[in-house]
Amino acid sequence: MIDTKTSFDRKAAGAANHARPLFFIADLHLSEAIPKTVEAFEHFIEVTANEADSVFILGDLFEFWVGDDILDAPESDARASFARRMTRLMHTLSERGIGLYVMHGNRDFLLGKRFMKDAGALPLPDPFVITAFGKRVVLAHGDGLCTADRAYQRFRAFARNRFAQRLFLALPLDTRLGIGQRMRTKSEGARTMGVDAKYDVTKKAVSQLFINSRTHTLIHGHTHRPAMHREVEGVRWVLPDWELDVSKPRGGYLRLDDSGVHPLPL
Repeated sequence: MIDTKTSFDRKAAGAANHARPLFFIADLHLSEAIPKTVEAFEHFIEVTANEADSVFILGDLFEFWVGDDILDAPESDARASFARRMTRLMHTLSERGIGLYVMHGNRDFLLGKRFMKDAGALPLPDPFVITAFGKRVVLAHGDGLCTADRAYQRFRAFARNRFAQRLFLALPLDTRLGIGQRMRTKSEGARTMGVDAKYDVTKKAVSQLFINSRTHTLIHGHTHRPAMHREVEGVRWVLPDWELDVSKPRGGYLRLDDSGVHPLPL
């Protein structure tokens, strides 16, 4: 159920013609193994985002995140250096007066308070309602809407259990990184097998979210099926995933301003 009392409010800004837009991205799956995608993210933060009032990252910013203590690992560890580099990069947004809001995805649900502080970000519950430019919009990562995949929904509930998270975080960092790497390898193998309909959102879950949130616009990621869908209760925008280290690069973001929602390329 949506807690509409804690919504991001931009009514005043949206009423002004000169109000800066909001930008939405998701599913970047950042790691040191995809340099072209990382370069695109750096350009987005350093250049593209200068136009925005706020940037919303709706999950799976990283390929995997096994705990904020990676930020304290030795400089010789390439994964630690990469994590620190990305958090420092994102912190420059707040230094320029640009808001940064981060929602957990299915790959980085262990992003914690330390990461948020170092990145200058505020965490977003999933789902979350914002009001901007006279429009109520519900945001989600999207994995919670894939209710036909019952096995994953059971895993999702377990992985977000605080007790289970504490047990996992009690493992040595190297052990957790190894587990994360194995899950990444397994996921890469699954991608080559095609996309099964059960891994997409269900109409029932989407309809219930629209009704519970009292909105007519939904923005989410996760499915890697970017498009604008007209549902019975409203419009559903699916964010593109970012992958620029392949033969057919892809990626993009959504812009919300006083003229509506607009998909834009990188």
